[in-house]
Amino acid sequence: MSQVTLRAAARESFGRLRQSQIYTGGVFGRRPEVPTAWAALDRQAQRRLPARAYGYVAGGAGSESTMAADRAAFDRWRLVPRMLHDVSVRDTSVELFGHRLPAPLLLAPIGALGIVHRDGDLAVARAAATHGVPLIFSNQASVAMERCAAAMGDAPRWFQLYWSTSDELVASLVGRAERAGCSAIVVTLDTTMLGWRPRDLDRAYLPFAVGDGLAQYTSDPVFRRLAGSTVPSGPAGRPRLTELPALLRSVARMVSTTGRPPGSARAIVQTFLQTYSRPSLTWDDLPALRSLTSLPIVLKGIQRGDDARRALDAGVDGLIVSTHGGRQVDGARGALDSLPEVVAAVGGAVPVLMDSGVRSGADVLKAVALGARAVCVGRPYALALGLAGRRGVDEVLANLIAEFDLTLGLCGYHSVAELESSVLERV
Repeated sequence: MSQVTLRAAARESFGRLRQSQIYTGGVFGRRPEVPTAWAALDRQAQRRLPARAYGYVAGGAGSESTMAADRAAFDRWRLVPRMLHDVSVRDTSVELFGHRLPAPLLLAPIGALGIVHRDGDLAVARAAATHGVPLIFSNQASVAMERCAAAMGDAPRWFQLYWSTSDELVASLVGRAERAGCSAIVVTLDTTMLGWRPRDLDRAYLPFAVGDGLAQYTSDPVFRRLAGSTVPSGPAGRPRLTELPALLRSVARMVSTTGRPPGSARAIVQTFLQTYSRPSLTWDDLPALRSLTSLPIVLKGIQRGDDARRALDAGVDGLIVSTHGGRQVDGARGALDSLPEVVAAVGGAVPVLMDSGVRSGADVLKAVALGARAVCVGRPYALALGLAGRRGVDEVLANLIAEFDLTLGLCGYHSVAELESSVLERV
């Protein structure tokens, strides 16, 4: 089934076109590849995906109370539609860092997508490009950023940076992101150490420890040198990317049979574990990143007003309010509950985005009405990828944008710019 895109819907409501596509398909016995509602999507993924893969994507920290708080925060806000406003033509676009996006939506960075589908990040990149929705390349991707960028053409993309213990590696990753056409660097602040994640701990499973989600590292010349030059190289020392998947698969095979990764693969994993994150990171380190790039720098993981003000003092260009999907700190407040405080602290000086708990187009509208310039979505597209590959991601994106478009109009607004907080009531 061909996908309706925002480009194809330039003269008509995207939401109504998407609805018509689904209903027309039903006349010929075709149903959506993946469920259109989050609860059904989650249930189907739990049934069909490998237990370790589903647990890694779906799990959170500790008792997973922060995951519950993320959702509860959305449930505390109710929409109050207004009537008899001409919404026959709607504009869902927003401006962000000088670019006009078709909707206030980005794809959040998710690591190790290769555990849910063999095409991993490449399938997501192609789907994002189809809809013009920015993809934030994960630092822990299963496919190198250069391959994903090539598949996206001129479509927008950003790069997520986990600040490594190696400053040289940080500089290399940032430089590669610039050359790959990324238009912002997203520094994830809340994962200088991994949170306590029982679903993974009970299975003694960390994808990176068995070679999944290391493509940005194994394709990086600095990392290969740090790992002792054990990664197979092609001309001029460039990695032979076709060899890397087999190498990394050998890690999982060796671990499953002997409990130990083989020689070169073991060096890759050990080097990654030694350099992955930096718990000593402080505000004083941010100027070093500014010296490396002229791209906008966005801090991801801000949840307090005082941190937001300090970020402004540090000269950053944007913030993402996030609990990391509830995966890092158990017992934290929901990201949407933190959003108004951060928006107020910033006072419009830089754009504020948010993620964590976003499951529908209505959720996107609530976050935008509370001051978010745009919203990042994560688990829905990851689980859809596992169920149906690129087609699944295509459908999730189309459905989110369509529902946002329809909800915007049904609430009585014809553009994102017109949207106001009075559409919401706290209960």
